[in-house]
Amino acid sequence: MKTLVTSLGILALAGLMAACTDQKAIDQASQRAESDAQRASAAATSAEAASAQAQEAAKKADEEAAGAQEAVSRANDAVARLEAAFSSSVTK
Repeated sequence: MKTLVTSLGILALAGLMAACTDQKAIDQASQRAESDAQRASAAATSAEAASAQAQEAAKKADEEAAGAQEAVSRANDAVARLEAAFSSSVTK
């Protein structure tokens, strides 16, 4: 009986020590997971900021392209008027 109680006590002590070791590993894993989550959150925030900048740049590029198209249209109109003026002066 004494041997059984001693064996159970040693077994319980070993289990307690193993649980403490496992708890340390669990705590370390939890800290790593929290750190990774914080880094992922920071990366997501940075990506959102980059996305907003890209959208602004795309909007500005669209506006610039519209302005360029207007300039081309005005230039084509001016060329057409010059050609018409030249054509009418040559035929006179």
